[in-house]
Amino acid sequence: MTGLYIHIPFCEAICHYCDFVKRVPSNKTMINTYLETLGKELTTYRDRFSDVSTIYVGGGTPSMLDLSQFRRLFEQLKEINAVEYTIEVNPESYTSLKGQLMKAYGVNRISLGVQTFDAGLLTYLNRKHTNDQVFEVVKDLRAQGIANISIDLIFGIPGQTEAMILEDLRQVRSLGIKHISWYQLILEEKTVFWHLFKKGQFHPMEDDETARWYEHITTSLGQMGFNQYEISSYAMEGYQSVHNTLYWTMADYIGCGLGAHGFLDGIRYENHQSLQHYQRSYVKTSYETTKTDRMADTLIFGLRMNKGVNLDQFEKTFMVSPFLAYDALDRHLEDGLVEVVDRHLRLTERGRLLGNQVFMAFV
Repeated sequence: MTGLYIHIPFCEAICHYCDFVKRVPSNKTMINTYLETLGKELTTYRDRFSDVSTIYVGGGTPSMLDLSQFRRLFEQLKEINAVEYTIEVNPESYTSLKGQLMKAYGVNRISLGVQTFDAGLLTYLNRKHTNDQVFEVVKDLRAQGIANISIDLIFGIPGQTEAMILEDLRQVRSLGIKHISWYQLILEEKTVFWHLFKKGQFHPMEDDETARWYEHITTSLGQMGFNQYEISSYAMEGYQSVHNTLYWTMADYIGCGLGAHGFLDGIRYENHQSLQHYQRSYVKTSYETTKTDRMADTLIFGLRMNKGVNLDQFEKTFMVSPFLAYDALDRHLEDGLVEVVDRHLRLTERGRLLGNQVFMAFV
């Protein structure tokens, strides 16, 4: 299976935590010019389209495209027969007509950017939607026949209280959606929050508190029927993200658009992040991965998933046990961050809270 990721870098406003490649467009022409360049890049991968099983349109804010721009993008992809076709949507930029167009072109999964149901925190994050819009979008998507809906949420926001987390959980229950990506807020460079942090005006939540929220969220979602299958991902049975699973299992994927990354035939590449450079040459850097690279990536990505890494498959592929290749794994077994269950190396519950400590062993 091969995935196709397409990056739409435009936003109507910049969220204070976001470090993805994005910008507020100066006019409609800028978006149209970008889509023209993106279309040309897509044609360079046309001979791989028959292998593509998943499409993911992310950003940025893909849903800010107007109907003609959406149609232009979808037309370039219509020959791909994807089993999963996802597009990211912000509630405030969705319309019923856009939903109809998505359905007509085969989009069958929506990733809805919610982040929190607390109005004050939404303002703090510089999000522009309301809770009413979230419920209206979900209702309309279902009416269009798109029932596979995921929402993104964030915990660990400074000022976020237990009552706010409980309210987010209550709203999740009332929405009746099938998939949730619930991320911890990470302070990233080149974000508004980073600049505030450097000025002493942003104070990250304490690790003990975020760990408590994480455990409570995971337990509560489990009681609602959501199975945690990756560090930040929870799904009802049969609704796991196929596209994201390709990343975690080292499958091939094509990345198109500004700043997009790809992994094809053992080669990793990254596109230019500057519009001017991207219009002249899509790929900024690329390199052929070594056996050492692939071993490390297999463990880092595979351990993100609850089922972990199949040790028999790893040893067959790389002709070495990960415990021989990485001495630190024995230490992490002893300190309770990893475990071996049914010949799978996986993070423990405590390990999922401290995953980066394990991942550093492979860098």
